[in-house]
Formats: sequence, C-alpha cells, structure tokens
Amino acid sequence: MHCPHCKSQDTSVIDSRLAEDGRAVRRRRECPKCSHRFTTFERQELSSLIVIKRDGTREPYSRSKLERGIWIACTKRHITQEQIDSLLSKLEEKWGANKKEVASSTIGTDVMKALRKLDKVAYIRFASVHREFKDVEEFKEEMTKLFD
Repeated sequence: MHCPHCKSQDTSVIDSRLAEDGRAVRRRRECPKCSHRFTTFERQELSSLIVIKRDGTREPYSRSKLERGIWIACTKRHITQEQIDSLLSKLEEKWGANKKEVASSTIGTDVMKALRKLDKVAYIRFASVHREFKDVEEFKEEMTKLFD
C-alpha cells in the first residue's frame, strides 16, 4: 500500500479491526519513511455483478460511482462516511446474493429506500435524479408521499 503523503511503497499495518458489521476490515497503517498514519478498508469485490441500464446496456457495478451519487444527494447533511459505507455494504450484499445481474432501477429504488430512513432531504435529492422529475408537480407529489 502506497503512503498517501510521501508515496513510499513500504507501509506497515498497526491495527486491524472488523468494520461495517463484519463486511470489511479496517486497517490503520503507518509509513516508516515519513511516519504518516492513514486508514484503509478491505472489502469483498463485487466485480462479477453486472448492472443492466435503462437502455438495456450492461456495465460492471462500480461502488465508487454509486457512492459519488449518494454523496451528492447528502451534500451539507449530517451523514457520516460510516453510514454511507454501511448502507452500501448492506445493499451490495442484497444485490450480489445469488445474482450476477441487477437492474439500475433496482439499485436506485433500494438506495432511495435506505436514504429515506437515513435522511429525508438526501432521499428527495436522490429521488429527483433517479425518477427524473419532469416538473415541480412531480416533485410536490413525492414530497407529499414523504410526509403522509
């Protein structure tokens, strides 16, 4: 693992712990060259999971792409990286269970459900992109459902 500070290739693990309810390993590392400490996470790779897009095309699942979209919805909200990591890990486990493909609509709907429990503003932001609201009326309908 390269040191993010000095780019040295020789770093050592100081501490390892289970994280995300046992779905990942959190490692504290230290660079012997510059003494910089940093954290890494080790997760099971879901490289075999294929996402079926709305237009029928297929592409490999990308956790970082989905995480970026979730963080955009969570901008300026009191949501932690740990909450997002946990949310994604639980959903990835669900999608990867005995499946090789998952529809992008399923991913979007599942993320919306999880965000609704976590933060209603982030939910509405994500829903507005996922459901492609065409006008203010669609937005108002979703807001009404949220508070019923």
